[in-house]
Amino acid sequence: MLSVFNLNELLALLIFSAAMSFSPGPNTMLTTAIASNEGIRKTIPFTLAVPLGWLLIMLSCGLGIGAMITEIPSLRLSIKFLGCAYLIWLSYKLCRTKKLHEVNSAKLNINFPKGVLLQFFNIKVWLLAITITGTWIIDAEGQPSTNPNERLALACAIVMFMAFTSNMTYALAGALFRTWLGSGNRLAIFNYFLAFLLFATAIWTLCI
Repeated sequence: MLSVFNLNELLALLIFSAAMSFSPGPNTMLTTAIASNEGIRKTIPFTLAVPLGWLLIMLSCGLGIGAMITEIPSLRLSIKFLGCAYLIWLSYKLCRTKKLHEVNSAKLNINFPKGVLLQFFNIKVWLLAITITGTWIIDAEGQPSTNPNERLALACAIVMFMAFTSNMTYALAGALFRTWLGSGNRLAIFNYFLAFLLFATAIWTLCI
């Protein structure tokens, strides 16, 4: 790794990727919702889809598509609105689930292809990829990099690892609550809370 990035660059990239991945956002909130309602096995397609989606977006930014998104306000706004609309719709679905026995795979309905596609409507992922491309791929501590392809490959590996690890962590946390949530109205209250967080996330993404 140190042959691609120097130590300072590598540490900064790891910290930035971890902070962006583990901070609450659309993916982590959805993973928690799926795990707490349907069990951890149901989260596997989504937790695998997220890293692939991030990889495709990282590669897209490496090819210059990320810059195009930032330079065309209407395109950036469209991504925001579509992503936010989907999050709000999922919030509505969560609010309608009151008991564990009511849950089935159609409730949240996020399979592998949909999980990958959802990443392209997550403006947080685009911002992460654009920042990494501009700070660690094209530049090397303020100077034009001499090994952009190697930097992109390693950055993609780091980002995919963080994406999977963060979502699996949230999935495990959600699954641990599953048994406790099966009693009384706990699941309904928890789902209302998650729905609120999803709705708040949608509003937050409109402001960034």
